[in-house]
Amino acid sequence: MEQAKQYASSTEQIDLSTIRSRNVPDVPEDVDFMMEHLNDPNYDLHKSRPPSFESVEKGPKKAYDTDGDSHYDSDRYSTSRAESRNSTALDFDDESPYPEVRAAVASIDDPTMPVNTFRMWFLGILFSLITSGFNQIFALRYPSIYITGVVAQLLSLPLGHGLAAILPTKQFRTFGYVWSLNPGPFTIKEHVCITVMANVVWGGAYSTEVILTQRVFYGQSTPMSYQILLALGSQIIGFALGGLLRQFVVWPSSMIWPGALVNSALFNTLHKNYGKRDRGHMSRGKFFCIAMACSFIWYWVPGYIFTGLSMFNWICWIAPNNIVVNALFGTNTGLGMSILTFDWTQVAFIGSPLITPWWSQMNTGIAFIIMFWFIAPVLYFTNVWNAAYFPISSYVTFDNTGNLYQAQEIITNGIFDEVKYKAYSPVFLSTTLALAYGIAFAAFPSVFVHTFLWFRKDIMRRFRSSLRDERDVHSRLMQVYAEVPAWWYGLVGAIAFAFFCIAIEIFPTQMPIWAAVVGIVLSSILAIPLAMLQAITNQQVPTQVMMELIGGYMLPGKPIANVIFKTIAFITSNQAISFAGDLKLGHYMKIPPRIMFMIQVVPSIIACIWVTVIQDWMLSNVEDICSPDQSQGFRCPGSTTFYTASVIWGAVGPRRLFSPGAPYSSLLWFFPVGILAPIPFYFLARRFPLSFYRYINIPVFFAGLAAMPPASGINYASWVLAGFIFNYLIRRFHFRWWMRYNYILSAALDAGVAFGMVIVFFGLGLPKPSTGGVQLNWWGNLVWQNTADAAGIPFKPLPDVGFVGPTTWS
Repeated sequence: MEQAKQYASSTEQIDLSTIRSRNVPDVPEDVDFMMEHLNDPNYDLHKSRPPSFESVEKGPKKAYDTDGDSHYDSDRYSTSRAESRNSTALDFDDESPYPEVRAAVASIDDPTMPVNTFRMWFLGILFSLITSGFNQIFALRYPSIYITGVVAQLLSLPLGHGLAAILPTKQFRTFGYVWSLNPGPFTIKEHVCITVMANVVWGGAYSTEVILTQRVFYGQSTPMSYQILLALGSQIIGFALGGLLRQFVVWPSSMIWPGALVNSALFNTLHKNYGKRDRGHMSRGKFFCIAMACSFIWYWVPGYIFTGLSMFNWICWIAPNNIVVNALFGTNTGLGMSILTFDWTQVAFIGSPLITPWWSQMNTGIAFIIMFWFIAPVLYFTNVWNAAYFPISSYVTFDNTGNLYQAQEIITNGIFDEVKYKAYSPVFLSTTLALAYGIAFAAFPSVFVHTFLWFRKDIMRRFRSSLRDERDVHSRLMQVYAEVPAWWYGLVGAIAFAFFCIAIEIFPTQMPIWAAVVGIVLSSILAIPLAMLQAITNQQVPTQVMMELIGGYMLPGKPIANVIFKTIAFITSNQAISFAGDLKLGHYMKIPPRIMFMIQVVPSIIACIWVTVIQDWMLSNVEDICSPDQSQGFRCPGSTTFYTASVIWGAVGPRRLFSPGAPYSSLLWFFPVGILAPIPFYFLARRFPLSFYRYINIPVFFAGLAAMPPASGINYASWVLAGFIFNYLIRRFHFRWWMRYNYILSAALDAGVAFGMVIVFFGLGLPKPSTGGVQLNWWGNLVWQNTADAAGIPFKPLPDVGFVGPTTWS
């Protein structure tokens, strides 16, 4: 069949007799439209056909009303306007069927808008260095603070306009290419590229945790060549995999990526009608500024003045020494049944509740109540796993005397020492940590089963699809740009893999290359289902525990090899999903794909080298770094946990913890639960397609609990409550307000808190590091600290023999 041309003049004559009516869904007649969209819970099946088709029937009437907000007016891009559809006009939808996308993404594009400019690269690399370097330094400090992409997003706007005002406009010719330092006004696409460059590097390089563990805790000397090769090899290979995910999670309109929608809404708000006033309602820009200012001011109350409002375990204030009350209602080592918190950092601890779809939040909320407010107390107070001798909720491990497990007591020259282990203690887990491991065991297989049941046909179809096969307006607009060939991503992945293999071979890591291959294969298999789940639900499925478990069985007694295996197996898929999310943002904002390729890979390479050098300098020059009493607060809490995991999974090993006959072997029952649980709900959803069964997502049910511990009930309960208010009540009864302001409010709350944390930290936290900074020592800041919850007092005291558990172990 001759391929239809992509574009045609909007003024060319079209023979209407040859064009079928769009009063029916644009799908083959033998396809059941409802069944075809059953696996997309963000799609409203109660409507017999997509909103874009309904709008055609109703003529010029708007599919939704935005009161004159021209960036998102559906009639501006409706099918009745031929000039808005450059071509085979009736082959594409003019608006997304998803209100979330319509609320945040403009359905127009200007392909001539400058993108690849000097100021974009200058500001992008500058913010990449600042955010990654700053976060690398303060990741080792407690308390800590991070600069996220939203800070770069806000600060780069005035800087971009400033450069547009002062840079010379003279044009240069280089190898036939004409360019200028200042091609005109600062554009939204330049702004997007700068933010993406900061986004891809703000988390640094995961391999720095491996290096720190080797140097500080295992006393190994690591050459700089090894450090840089390990960083580049492990961090960049995920980028290659992310590019290969495009046809599965970037091009399809059903992959909405709620996180990308927030950024898109903020970009459009910051640039829309710059310097002008909206009529009829408050502009998004003004709303953003007001909400951000309120968020900034309010943060000082729970974040500094009255911290009891943040850790709002008010019932524990009434009975501070009642252990049962503190175990249930506490927020430090308790289950957080106090429900509320007034601190946005606590509400959004597991992600902004304004972004995540309500049906996804319900899965997580119900799972939390069942697992941690019903099952966990029963297990704890009946002393299952001897857990009643420790706090009910803790992310650290314990020895048989109730103290923190000292991993160095069972290690000799970086290798597990069984004699020392028998002389010291077995490992004990808190109730919530043990349940969290079990939940991770269930989440892992449920991802595969759920994906096979719901998406197997889509995945097979998309193996043969291209961007041209997509029918939404954003895919149509992106077809004007040249796509990135798959071999570009493959070449980057091959080079990164070579770097990784060289790194583990030139240094005695105990890690064979075949294990690296296994880790990459596992990541590649997981990448598509994990990315699809995050794109639809805004929920991440953590895989660290499973990778540690697999590595523990593959490479027993080798803690360094275990953490390196976890690094390559976890970060490859994690980075791939992160990169795919940024690619979706570029898709929404109409960034040329080849520019996106460059602004992702170049900052990633620079940041890998930059953060590695910074950490190397800190480990060599900061006195007593990572020690509990470090005077400047550089105690490395996250790295200490990383090291402890290396001992538990790599040294002690899962065989001594989870294999049949081991203390926590009962948790293995979560594996069959994860395999079987998705099946009945799939068939119930197909039998009753308009029922709630369609919204039951077992991977989200389990994976949404990944923040427990250290999260507590106030985080989850407040998160679900805020989601209910905004993503259910307001979305249902005040839809126009939700469309206009919901995502802007989320970005504003995050931005205000970020700036508030920076000022509180640097203005009041650093002046007196030896005393913990400038603090307000009054009742409101001390009441939540003077409780059994804060002290971590367990339900049972130590037995008379002075230790918990068996007298011998192996």
